[in-house]
Amino acid sequence: MSDPSINVQISVLPNGPGVYQFYDSDGKILYVGKAKNLKKRVSSYFNKKQEYGKTRVLVKKIRSIKHIVVPTESDALLLENNLIKKLQPRYNVMLKDDKSYPWICIKNERFPRIFPTRKLIKDGSEYFGPYTSMKTVRTLLDLVKSLYPLRTCNYDLSEEKIEAGKYKVCLEYHLGNCLGPCEGLQTEAEYHGQIEDIRQIIKGNLRSSLQTFKQQMNVFAEKMEFEKAQRIKDKIDVLENYQAKSTVVNPKINNVDVFSIVSDETHGYINFLQLSHGSIVRSHTLEIKKKLEETDEELLQLAITEIRQRFNSQSREIYLPFPVEVEESLKVTLPKLGDKRRILELSERNARFYRQDRLKQIKIVDPDRHTKRIMAQMKADLRLSVEPTHIECFDNSNIQGSNPVAACVVFKNGKPSKKDYRHFNIKTVEGPDDFASMEEVVFRRYKRLLNEEEPLPQLIVIDGGKGQLSSALKSLELLGLRGKIAIIGIAKRLEEIYFPGDSVPLYLDKRSETLKIIQQLRNEAHRFGITHHRNKRSKGAIGSELERIEGIGEKTAEQLLKSFKSVKRIKEASIESLAESVGMAKAKKIYKSFH
Repeated sequence: MSDPSINVQISVLPNGPGVYQFYDSDGKILYVGKAKNLKKRVSSYFNKKQEYGKTRVLVKKIRSIKHIVVPTESDALLLENNLIKKLQPRYNVMLKDDKSYPWICIKNERFPRIFPTRKLIKDGSEYFGPYTSMKTVRTLLDLVKSLYPLRTCNYDLSEEKIEAGKYKVCLEYHLGNCLGPCEGLQTEAEYHGQIEDIRQIIKGNLRSSLQTFKQQMNVFAEKMEFEKAQRIKDKIDVLENYQAKSTVVNPKINNVDVFSIVSDETHGYINFLQLSHGSIVRSHTLEIKKKLEETDEELLQLAITEIRQRFNSQSREIYLPFPVEVEESLKVTLPKLGDKRRILELSERNARFYRQDRLKQIKIVDPDRHTKRIMAQMKADLRLSVEPTHIECFDNSNIQGSNPVAACVVFKNGKPSKKDYRHFNIKTVEGPDDFASMEEVVFRRYKRLLNEEEPLPQLIVIDGGKGQLSSALKSLELLGLRGKIAIIGIAKRLEEIYFPGDSVPLYLDKRSETLKIIQQLRNEAHRFGITHHRNKRSKGAIGSELERIEGIGEKTAEQLLKSFKSVKRIKEASIESLAESVGMAKAKKIYKSFH
């Protein structure tokens, strides 16, 4: 049975692609993995019995889960590899299940071969990995093969044997896939220069290879050897195309720290991304509780110092969303466009996701704190004098003036209180007059609450713009409640919030929790009102069908519906059964009308 806190952490994971990290009780990283759907993948560790023993051991040790969201699956694959190389999680190396992980081997020999392997032999060879997918290994090796002509034979190419002419070039040489070191046609220094470039490519640094190829291309172009220059240009295109596909950000962005912040009334959430050779190698989000009226600038300045010290960052450039005072030796960039702006947006996205996850967890484990935070947010956003723990919303429903009705829905502590909902049939208004209907309903509602000495709301929401708001205000004025209860109107078109006496509406952020609650109130009032309106129209239609029969009035129609439940059954009934309900004379009229 999994830890309850783990279940809460899983419940708030997003359903998109990303990378997840498992930590133990000491905060040490256990495992890094990628997922097309983070919630489904992480849940799978805990909702089924694991087949392999080491996986079961891993799951038992997990105490916390962190994640990084990325735009695509390919970004998740690369980010996973970067984090594994950087963090060296124990279970990414040790957790082999039924097979070992693939590595790339640069063989310890005079003209080294490069090949994939699952066995690590201690003979002085270099091994890069482990990789979680053989597909990644093959992609890298295909790239290397397309750029550099390397030998594939297993000959012992010692200096003595080459000088003795023991070997002859093979088909690979004639195809251009090898430069013939076996016959001394390629020097050892030239070959090792290629190997060094390949090392850098495997590590994710493609810059040196690109520089080398561009120099070669320029040399051939100056000598007018354009075919050779074109072949080198093709290699540059291959390398740049691979680079674009395989890095999360622009490879020109190197050794940079990225910081962003999102905040609410009580906390700030600062995300940190560390970039190296065009790839994200670390992500961390710090939650800071606000003291008094701290600004985002103050929180970000504090977090930059704290995070850079914690992770011992040596980067000399940082990307920020707005200017902040930092140490003089740091170069500060405020990205506006292109790849730099996109990486800052990715950081902001991770900060928002972290905040949402924390709020969802709080909602589950501490609902009172969640409610207090929402109420404090609404009080600030709507400029109220008190927190709106009791809100009422009104909506009118009519179709071309027929059966005009209104609805009042009640929210307490940000949640619907359905037992307090009320329907109103419009009594004093003739025709489709929404303003007069609103005035009548608001007056009746609060006249009754005052008479019954029931508690009044802190906030009234009117579904409509300035016209409906003015009508509701008239009623509050008559009852002596104007100024005692806050009242706003919400117009549907652009979700403008109107305040009494203010012609300029307030536009809340579309992601604002305050706006979401007001929209929920408005939608609930509309739904509740429409349901009542439909029922009334339906009953009216049924009653009028019976009342159209000569000699049958409203009371007779009600008696028939009470006895037979529907018009269909009345139509199918015999004269005798109808007579039992309304007498023989009326029964004959009804039967004759339907037959």
